[in-house]
This record gives sequence, C-alpha cells and structure tokens, in this order.
Amino acid sequence: MTVPLVIDTDTAQDDCVALLAALLDPRADLRAITMVAGNVGFDRQVRNAFLTLNAAGRLGEVPVHLGCRRPLVRPWQSAENVHGDGTGGLDADLTGCGPEEEHAVDALVRLAAERPGELSVAAIGPLTNIAMAAAKDPAFPGNLRALYVMGGSNNGRGNITAAAEFNFYVDPEAARAVFAAGFAITVVPWDPLTLRQAVFGDARLTEIAALGTPLSRFFTRVCAATLEFDRRVGIDGTTHPDSLTVALLLRPELLRRAAGYHVDVETAGELTRGYSAMSWGVHGLAPNAAVVEEVDTDGFFGYLRDLLARPVPPSRPWTG
Repeated sequence: MTVPLVIDTDTAQDDCVALLAALLDPRADLRAITMVAGNVGFDRQVRNAFLTLNAAGRLGEVPVHLGCRRPLVRPWQSAENVHGDGTGGLDADLTGCGPEEEHAVDALVRLAAERPGELSVAAIGPLTNIAMAAAKDPAFPGNLRALYVMGGSNNGRGNITAAAEFNFYVDPEAARAVFAAGFAITVVPWDPLTLRQAVFGDARLTEIAALGTPLSRFFTRVCAATLEFDRRVGIDGTTHPDSLTVALLLRPELLRRAAGYHVDVETAGELTRGYSAMSWGVHGLAPNAAVVEEVDTDGFFGYLRDLLARPVPPSRPWTG
C-alpha cells in the first residue's frame, strides 16, 4: 500500500535526504514538492530540489511548485552559515528543468481536495505555505490525512536561538496559525528527539560512505558542511530531523512513543520568538498534536542506509 504525500521543503542538507526517502521508498507516492523560504536562498533551494531529483534518477517525474518566498510578516532569516549552499557545491546541467506555473499553496489545496482524507504532507521547513493554504481554503486541514511537522522543541533548547528551533523561529506566526487550524499533526521536535535519536556519528557516517554508491556519495557531500557546523557547536555527528519526519510518515513501525500535547508558538517574546510551548496535559488545554518522544534509532539508520545502498544512476552527470 502506497502513501500519497507532498514534501514541503526548504531544500538543504537533510531536506535532500528526506526527499531521497520520498523518491526511493516503494511505499511513497510523491505527488509534488512544494518550496518554502527557509534554509538557503529561495532560488538556491529550488535548484537543490532538482539536484536531489537528479540524484534519485527521477528528474522530470515529480512536479516542483514554488511557494512563499518570505515569511508571513517578517523578513526571511537564513541558515546558510550552517548549510552553505545546501548541497556541498554539487551541481549538474539542469537545462529544461523548471518549476510548475501553479503556486505551491494552490497545489497543496488542490491535491488535498482531489481525494479528501488520502494525502499527507511532510512539512520540513517553515510553515508559511501550510498556513497560507489553510487560510485560503478552510477545508484544507480536514482534507489532509495527516500533517507531519519537523519543528520546535519539546520544552527544550533551540538551534537558532536558545529558545527556538529554526523552522518555527523563521515564521512563528505561520507555525502558530497551523497549530490552531485543526490539522491532524504529528510533530518531530529538535530537542530532545533529534539531538538524542537522529544524529549520525562517525561510525554510522563511515558505514554510509563505505557503501560506495552514487547515493551514498551524494549523502556524504550534501551533509559535509552541516557536519562541520554541528561539530563546532558540540553535536557529534550530522542531524537528520527532516529525513526522520518522512521516515516516520512512511514507516510508522519506526515510531516507539508519541503523546498528545497542546502546542503553541511564541510570536511576541523579545527573547523567545518561535519558542514552542508544549503542554503535556496538566494545564487544562486540549491536545492539538501528537509529539514524537521516542523512535527506533537503529531502525531509522538502517532504513536510510538501505535506501542509500541502491545503485541508482543520476539522471545527468555531476559537476562541482
């Protein structure tokens, strides 16, 4: 049984790995890639999406839709200091490849309405497109089967400020609106989940590199800049929250524990912009999301390793 899905992404580093999972997993029926302003410059991350399609040997098979180029009310905030260009300098001749004319928000609304209750969305960047789709069509949240959100921390540390995870920090107004809109949301948080259960240290990175496939070489290259940054800030390996989000959507057997929380996002705090307040049931607030607390870490690594072992030739030769 396949899972119809859309990946809403700001393609850089682990977003590329998440796209690979959606492109290569036989359970995935990837209907579209929608682009949202986030990690790196908008045009750069669009190119990174096409480069990832090339890595999977699937150029021309999945439509790419351009979405919101800035947050709802704030200037865009970059993470280029973390990701560089997002693909480690890899490039290819993408002549003839281009995005669809339909805006990402319109595509999300349309795809969800075509078969209500079937489509899932993995939102692995800021939530601007998702908030706009819910504002444009109030039926959109109910038309989705599920919305998987990589974002926030479970009352823990941030990765862009002490208080906030990057995706919620970039567009906190969008994040707050999404949690109030009535989606069936599963949250994959940065802290503690990513920091404890989705970090690949030296042994795992060496195992992936030893595969010697074009996909494993792509993985190593696109993760190199982020690995260097992570080590500088005390994280002993590469972080993979985006690919974990897609893996959990496609392979629910990797989920070990989740709990209902009422999630809200700070929009006005001077020091806490983007902070995700996750109430665990003692404050009289109804849950609006399932927050993942534990996953099968070894199973997740094995899942990605096995996908990267596949001998998929790129559609076009690499440069750079």
